[in-house]
Amino acid sequence: MNKLLSIKNLSKVYYKGKAETEAIKDISFDIEEGEFVSIVGPSGCGKSTLLNILTNMDTLTKGNINLKENLKLGYMLQSDSMLEWLTVLDNALLGLDIKKIKTEENKNYVKSLFEKYGLAEFMDKYPSELSGGMRQRVALIRTLALKPDILILDEPFSKLDYQSRLKVSDDVYKIIKQEGKTALMVTHDISEAISVSDRVIVLSERPCIIKNIYKIKREKNGTPIENRKDKNFAYYYDCIWKDLAYHE
Repeated sequence: MNKLLSIKNLSKVYYKGKAETEAIKDISFDIEEGEFVSIVGPSGCGKSTLLNILTNMDTLTKGNINLKENLKLGYMLQSDSMLEWLTVLDNALLGLDIKKIKTEENKNYVKSLFEKYGLAEFMDKYPSELSGGMRQRVALIRTLALKPDILILDEPFSKLDYQSRLKVSDDVYKIIKQEGKTALMVTHDISEAISVSDRVIVLSERPCIIKNIYKIKREKNGTPIENRKDKNFAYYYDCIWKDLAYHE
């Protein structure tokens, strides 16, 4: 397979005066083209810190991050961060505005995504007129507008109620797969991680290290909701649950 991202011996230490706090300790893993990889771990263990380092919102202390040449990352945050005074379409075009690449070709590409994924009738509406799930789909389209090679997803469904979360994770998964994107997602939800992922990386408490990496094997790959019914689902859930020591 084609390796897009390689993280080697990454560590992060925060300094405050003479005190230091180690957040991440000697983490290494690769991501291959077309993979969907999830990271799970206890609250505050350093999951979001890792994503911030990958997207240059924070700096590493030690180690190396190697990206394939000219590779682009797209970052989808926990909140949809939509501006209520802009139309849904204008919100989806924000990244293009900021990068100063809002060409007709790129605008038409974004509009084609709205058409493709059943949101065309909402382009001229405002965010307040959308459900939480629809807002997340628009947030994904806004991320895809920049044509990233790897999507970085930070708890993308955490603001939704349980039923909406299931439906939107299905929708987002389908869009990512249909667009042929590689994805790295942080989540607290073990079931969510297993249902969408090719591999699940389990982190320890801070300073986080990698406790385990599970390659998810299924009888048949389906949507996230279908994957929850797979016979191996309970096995992976039990393993990850024990790794995270939630049973203690």
